[in-house]
Amino acid sequence: MILWLNPISGLSGDMLLATLLDLGAPLGEIREAVAGTGLRGWQLDVEHVQANGIVSTRAVVTIDDTATERRASELLEHVRRAQPAPVADVAAAAVRGIAEVEAALHNSRPEDVHLHEIGGLDTVVDTVGVAAAVHLLGITDVVSAPLSLGAGTVRCAHGTLPAPAPATLALLRGAQVRGIDVQGETVTPTGAALLGALGTTYGPVPAMEVCGTGYGAGTRVFANRPNILPATLGRRTRPDASHVVIETNVDDVTGEVLGHVVTRLLEAGAADAWITPAVMKKGRPAHVVHVLCADRQIESLGCVLLAETGSLGLRHYPVDRLALPRWRTTVDVHGHAVRVNQGPWHAKPEHDDVVAVARALNMPARQVAADALGVVPVATAEGGES
Repeated sequence: MILWLNPISGLSGDMLLATLLDLGAPLGEIREAVAGTGLRGWQLDVEHVQANGIVSTRAVVTIDDTATERRASELLEHVRRAQPAPVADVAAAAVRGIAEVEAALHNSRPEDVHLHEIGGLDTVVDTVGVAAAVHLLGITDVVSAPLSLGAGTVRCAHGTLPAPAPATLALLRGAQVRGIDVQGETVTPTGAALLGALGTTYGPVPAMEVCGTGYGAGTRVFANRPNILPATLGRRTRPDASHVVIETNVDDVTGEVLGHVVTRLLEAGAADAWITPAVMKKGRPAHVVHVLCADRQIESLGCVLLAETGSLGLRHYPVDRLALPRWRTTVDVHGHAVRVNQGPWHAKPEHDDVVAVARALNMPARQVAADALGVVPVATAEGGES
């Protein structure tokens, strides 16, 4: 399923959760996912409100412990307990993203950084709640229209800061944004972190069959616009039919440069990039560089391909693409963390982690990989543990 967001007035963690609830995510099962974190003294309810005549859902999170400052590691300890594993992975990625940008801003380490306004336990409810709702609705792709950013200033523990806050802007690296005539914060760090954790891409409504619409309400009231997050849930009409393959032939580029080209294309947002050998005219050995990407990326990735190879032209054509669900689990191998990439039928330890552990323990890399696979939770084709 595809989730398309239309953040006309911005986006926060509770607004995204409210929108997913309005789309039909089961409240009871979301509560169970949050309860699985071991969090105590919390409550998640919904209420229906009207914003500019539009009936919307509001997520109401109540926390007994109202402290808003604590270490990021405390929040991570909670969210990592969520079940199933894909829910914990998304929630942990969001919290970890916040910790990393805050640590960079304050010259600290992510595991030591203190979170202030976003250090409240409601962040656990928001991140786990959104991750669980996405999982329960079967959402595999999140696409958003440009995020609406306010201006002016925002008050926080560090005093008066520009809006958007520095942490929010750091979390929005790579996102598409636009300004609106609203003073203050319209996109929160939690909301921005969740978009990143969900692998959100930006653009117009994808080709899909509409299955539902939802409206999540925020708490602020704006004079000239409804403070809601509209969203559309849809089923892709053709499996990833909006993807294309870009290609170019090169016969004067070294292997080192070709390896760099593939890395650059993936960093620039390509879904995949690869190289095949070829024979050109007059029997010259050559290579074909292939790029798989969304059709809206033809211009940007085509420029990268031409600039890095020096080629004089390229070609592109549409392709159908079927992408199975995938998720990442972190397992303990002899006291070291190893990330494992999983799909419905296969699991593979992250090579860089395997090599690092093998060097630390003076073990063969293949043995570390085998040990990692030996402790990976058995998962169903839907991504949950069995």
